[in-house]
Amino acid sequence: MWSLKLTLVMLTIESLEMGLNTISKAAMSRGMSNFVFVVYSNACAIPFLLLCCLLFHRRKPPPPLTTSILCKIFVLGLISCSIQMFMYVGIRYSSPTLASAMTDLVPAFTFILAIITRMENLDLRVRSSRAKSIGTIMSITGALTMTMYEGPPVAFTSLTSTKLNGNVTLPQSNWVMGGILSAIAAFMLAVLFVFQTSIIRAYPAELMVTLICCTFVTMQSSIVSLMAEKNPSAWRLRPDIELIAIVYSAVLVVGLRSVAYAWVMRRKGPFFVAMFKPVGIIIAVVMGVTFLGDTLYLGSVVGAAIIAIGFYTVMWGKDKEETLLEDVPAHGMESSSHNVPLLQNKTFQA
Repeated sequence: MWSLKLTLVMLTIESLEMGLNTISKAAMSRGMSNFVFVVYSNACAIPFLLLCCLLFHRRKPPPPLTTSILCKIFVLGLISCSIQMFMYVGIRYSSPTLASAMTDLVPAFTFILAIITRMENLDLRVRSSRAKSIGTIMSITGALTMTMYEGPPVAFTSLTSTKLNGNVTLPQSNWVMGGILSAIAAFMLAVLFVFQTSIIRAYPAELMVTLICCTFVTMQSSIVSLMAEKNPSAWRLRPDIELIAIVYSAVLVVGLRSVAYAWVMRRKGPFFVAMFKPVGIIIAVVMGVTFLGDTLYLGSVVGAAIIAIGFYTVMWGKDKEETLLEDVPAHGMESSSHNVPLLQNKTFQA
């Protein structure tokens, strides 16, 4: 069964992340560069994470850091940097609602990667495997619906007119481009979950891994931003929503979220973390309509409904699979070896 503590942590983190999508959209609508935003967010998170590391490890030092682990964290930083770049550009072209809908693809992508890496088993003769497969297909279908079909606006959203940035009508091409970029970020996030789980289980020091990774992301994103952002004034911060977005992102998302993800993944694995992503669509819709004046379109409603059904189908299949494992008789598990548990269990029962 899922731990209540871990569930509450993940729900809190998803709420914070959807809040960032809304605030960053408002800041970028006022002219803030998404490339500069990634650099400043990660750079400001370094002192916060360093202080946390010093306080946490003042009595118990972290495990020795090997060259192999350091190289893996560098690659992890590249993946994280790419995710942030794609995600914020996608939000700029579309909306926080569409960006959060694309993150609902993360459980499906994680499930596929887990099968490829043999972290999950797929047997279509078993009902739980069929449920996970059908849910995966439905999640992808729902995301494509939200990207390719906009539809008419939902009537009640017209009441929202004066918000942080006002209503901005986006061209259809921008909407599709934003969805594609957000979908790419969702796939790379699934890769990050699987890869980071392997790192954190080999080097169980969540704060240290997050601090080093954040440092690498700052350096990598700085190089990309210097090449992509030609306007020097884009690096000048204004003490308004831009500064609020950067501080919010640095402390609550880059810092707190990254540590929480690593902590939960070490205990429950990448699929547990990924399964909470669809919860963000509800939060994003409310925040986008309430604070940004986003128009809620019928395509978003239909696609979100399909994604939600697919997500809970996957979750149901995963729960049934774990229940079957928990129902294995205790004496059979104790008498079996790690090599041929089923064979020895049959011998014991015979």
